[in-house]
Amino acid sequence: MADSTAAGPPPGRHSMREMVLFGGVYGAVLASSMVAALTRYGHTSAEVRGYDAAWVLVTACASALAHGYAHYIAERTPHRRWDVFLAVRDEWPLVTAVLPTVFLLAGARWGWWAAKGVEYTAFALNIVILFVLGLLTARWSARRWPVAVLMGLGDAMLGLIVVAANALIK
Repeated sequence: MADSTAAGPPPGRHSMREMVLFGGVYGAVLASSMVAALTRYGHTSAEVRGYDAAWVLVTACASALAHGYAHYIAERTPHRRWDVFLAVRDEWPLVTAVLPTVFLLAGARWGWWAAKGVEYTAFALNIVILFVLGLLTARWSARRWPVAVLMGLGDAMLGLIVVAANALIK
């Protein structure tokens, strides 16, 4: 019989590390994809950047809601009354991961920096986030530093693919 006091998340729940890594990667890729899609037609005024910031945040919240609810309904176990809210709450890392991009776009709206070209800073920031998450994942899995750096670079390539796709679309 299994020990009910064993460490780890309850059935149907994910560990904090897993939630942070999954949500972080998902959010960084989502933010880059949204910025690429929103700047596709070259609208780079400050007002448009404020609109872009709002759309990135709304999309992240909608994605978190949909993903949390999908986890809830995909579980084949009986649910308690508030489990759906817990499943959605557990998606906070996804929303948190887009906040740096939202901040960059909102800052361009507020005139803190130039609105034109801020998407490239957002792309670079999200690539760095992907690299760091890949590096952390590898180190938490007891990989040596050279291997961890290579894994981080591999994850950062995901962000570069989004940037390359953006360049090809324009």
